[in-house]
Amino acid sequence: MNPARFMTHAQQPRIGLAAPAAELEPWFHNVHLPDGTQTAPGHPLGDFPSFKWKQIAEHIPQDLTGWRALDLGCNSGFYSVELARRGAHVTALDKDPHFLQQARWVVGQFGFTGQVDVRQGQVYDLAHWETKFDLVLFMGVFYHLRYPLLALDIVAAKTNRLLVFQTLTMPGDETVTPPADLDFDDRSAMTEPGWPKMAFIEHSLAGDPTNWWAPNHACIEALLRSGGLKVIGRPGHEMYVCQPGASTNGGPHGGESDELTSATGRGTVPEPPAAFNHSATTRGAR
Repeated sequence: MNPARFMTHAQQPRIGLAAPAAELEPWFHNVHLPDGTQTAPGHPLGDFPSFKWKQIAEHIPQDLTGWRALDLGCNSGFYSVELARRGAHVTALDKDPHFLQQARWVVGQFGFTGQVDVRQGQVYDLAHWETKFDLVLFMGVFYHLRYPLLALDIVAAKTNRLLVFQTLTMPGDETVTPPADLDFDDRSAMTEPGWPKMAFIEHSLAGDPTNWWAPNHACIEALLRSGGLKVIGRPGHEMYVCQPGASTNGGPHGGESDELTSATGRGTVPEPPAAFNHSATTRGAR
């Protein structure tokens, strides 16, 4: 879904906080500001993301005092504010300067500037952070990523207590019991309903060319398990509450893999000398 198409709030009288909010249009989060102003009251999804928060709220401790939380893809900061209300110190991360401007303004309106650190960055940047988080919200981001499993492994490695995961999905809730092994000539099993699958969206979905992936339910649970996460709750459609646990395949909670280390640019293998570069030696021989 492309938020730039519809999230304006021109239908409201521009008084109080409505006037500065209008200057920050378009909005994708319908934030209920302290004076009653709503930033996107005509949102086509309804009162978004408030209705999603109501689904996950009871799965998160009411008192987050002393917890360090991470709001990935924070957008306008709705979830960051809700976590700050419960006492968490929140890092709000997004790559979009427009949403970050909104988030800083929203956080300020609620008086949480000293409690919520709004930063520009991407999920992959976490691989280079020493900080780990007690609670991570990884919602509405996974399917926008070109390298989703890499991102999930990075996030899992940074989660100490709870991860709330949400993504666009394929229809269906069927699952199969994953085999310990699969014969090379028995790949037809992969076509059965309930086998973990993730559809690739080559062009665009809902007008948004960054919607790349749509996993099925079985795939999400398999991905989470392979990243060393245990699903402990299903607050609603497409939502999963997880705890770190033992990895099933040597993922980050079972000991960080060499592949993950290399993929995140933290490997120690140096670049070969120019003399061993094929193109360099070819040019020198001419």
